[in-house]
Amino acid sequence: MEDQTRRRIPDLWWLLLLEGITTIILGILLISQPAGTLAVIVVFLGVYWLIVGIFSLIRIFTHSGLAPRPWSLLSGILGIVAGILVLAQPMLSSLILTTTLVIIIAIQGILIGILDIVRGVQGDGVGAIVLGILSTIIGIWLLVNASEAALALPVLLGIFTLIDGGLLIYFAFRMRKFFEEYLP
Repeated sequence: MEDQTRRRIPDLWWLLLLEGITTIILGILLISQPAGTLAVIVVFLGVYWLIVGIFSLIRIFTHSGLAPRPWSLLSGILGIVAGILVLAQPMLSSLILTTTLVIIIAIQGILIGILDIVRGVQGDGVGAIVLGILSTIIGIWLLVNASEAALALPVLLGIFTLIDGGLLIYFAFRMRKFFEEYLP
């Protein structure tokens, strides 16, 4: 059994290649059609929340979950409501979700910046202070301009997705080469 599994693993490099190709396609779509692509992603998210909510409610009656029933009930209701709201207004949901994400990133940037400044004052040096100030300034800028940053977020995600897809393809071929050279 173990020998069969070992022989099959080298044949799975193409899954990483497929993931890289689909990631690049998603990146291209996010850059070329940010609003439409984001709306589709949000619709998938709405469907996901709806299905998870339904399964959370089913879990109450099947006793198969480890979570207490009130948590499953709350999770189920929130999932169903969120799913319905997102599916009813996908474009508005896209804007709300991206703006919320930008606000979360901004708050994290401010907090990390403050911690870096404190860390620098306590002895980590001027570099930590400078990075802390930069992080705080960027966080405040994002917080003040959350709506504008939310509009740019799909394009930025597209750029990062393209890079990620390229790396996945590179590692897929590296994996294939490794298994061809080192495993019979």
